[in-house]
Amino acid sequence: MTTLLEMRGISKVFPGVRALDHVNLAVEAGEIHAICGENGAGKSTLMKVLSGVYPHGSYEGDIIYDGAPLTCRTIRDSENKGIIIIHQELALVPLLSIAENLFLGNEVAKNGIINWPNAYQKTEELLRKVGLVESPDTKVEKLGVGKQQLIEIAKALAKDVRLLILDEPTAALQENDSQKLLDLLLELKAQGITSILISHKLNEISRVADRITILRDGATVSTLTASEISEERIIRDMVGRDMAHRYPDRTPDIGKVLMEVTGWNAWHPDQKDRQMIRDVSFNVRKGEIVGIAGLMGTGRTELAMSLFGHSYGRNISGQVKIGGKLVDTSTVAKAIAAGLSYVTEDRKALGLVLEEPIVRNITLANLFGVSKRGVLDKRRETQVAERYRKAMAIRTPGVFQKVINLSGGNQQKVVLSKWLFTDPQVLILDEPTRGIDVGAKFEIYTIMNDLAAQGRGVVMISSEMPELLGMCDRIYVMNEGRIMGELTRAEASQERIMALILKSSASRDDFSNNSEKVA
Repeated sequence: MTTLLEMRGISKVFPGVRALDHVNLAVEAGEIHAICGENGAGKSTLMKVLSGVYPHGSYEGDIIYDGAPLTCRTIRDSENKGIIIIHQELALVPLLSIAENLFLGNEVAKNGIINWPNAYQKTEELLRKVGLVESPDTKVEKLGVGKQQLIEIAKALAKDVRLLILDEPTAALQENDSQKLLDLLLELKAQGITSILISHKLNEISRVADRITILRDGATVSTLTASEISEERIIRDMVGRDMAHRYPDRTPDIGKVLMEVTGWNAWHPDQKDRQMIRDVSFNVRKGEIVGIAGLMGTGRTELAMSLFGHSYGRNISGQVKIGGKLVDTSTVAKAIAAGLSYVTEDRKALGLVLEEPIVRNITLANLFGVSKRGVLDKRRETQVAERYRKAMAIRTPGVFQKVINLSGGNQQKVVLSKWLFTDPQVLILDEPTRGIDVGAKFEIYTIMNDLAAQGRGVVMISSEMPELLGMCDRIYVMNEGRIMGELTRAEASQERIMALILKSSASRDDFSNNSEKVA
């Protein structure tokens, strides 16, 4: 095979941080080359160097592309060479149509006038290539994340892509959409398009990658061929040690019921006839980790947000008891006062103030805890933040570092710290390990175990069934806004969870109780 790309001795320094340290990467034409590493290992930084986000001259080292030096000063320069990057946060305009998004900045025009019939024809051709059946004039906001990801790839194809870079493309996708995306990558490979895939999902890498380069602490650790790729080897090279167990050991000490939710209902905030949560009842005991399983769109997040301060929905009804007492969770402040906290699945948009420092983010949900007579005690605030920085092993030069500069795993620890400072009795974690590497996942799991050992209740919502099975004492299964069944740790398996998820509407009458056990 011919080498399409070589990155030689790439180093990149930010104030106080060496993000890349003489990284070497070679990508062959026509291959799918995966890049792995813990959060903060330098994967995205390396791709931003390649694509011109960090311009030539702002880093050390050389880039050879298609046999010639590559000196991109803007993203436009790299795109003109056929190098297209699709970031984890999709760059689509929700209120524009698919056709408008596909050719935004790359308009099908003559003499400054857009040729819409031609643009629509090309859009239809591109949508067929990526296997998306939608009208070109459909607004992007009407589409799910999986379809939006396909539009991003179609947008890349519209620019005559030769090297496609995908940064965590399946992080927010459910299993079916992820498989479709991976199949599309294999089809593009057959058409001669080279891809670089950044992913934390090791099973996906094993399925599609021809080779994999592993980074650790901003340096190249190894490059493996397909025959050498195994999850054990990848993990060892990523974290610098063997991980015999994916989940930390734990001996549960489960006590009395701590939180009990009964007859919970919530309706869609905008669609008046659409009920999102239907008569849901469940409980959490002291020292227990309870999982909620279900596909995306089955109501898991809607349930959590409607419980926590009625942050989602309308016409919300039902009862919540914490510690045996009926509590009011109708506002965020009342929910916190009752002993309930919620870690959102979208830490960047809803969980953090990215441009603020760590210290401000950690204390934000409990300013009374760092104030006296309504005046913020900055010394006390710094002490609290430092305590959590050490306890949660947040990797940062100091608590005055902006959160936006932290890796995903460390950002997640800041969100956890914020809610732990409210001293909750029950903590709801919505996709707590989404978009973070295997090493950081283990740290989050350990924190969850520690919380349970303190006698708190933990509710874990996750789309990854292996982590539900590995972490939870009980699992409730949701479908179409209902609890379809409950499984103990001994009963639970991926097959039983999927059987409950896919249970047809006609069979719901078989469940006389929302918490019916599956034998």
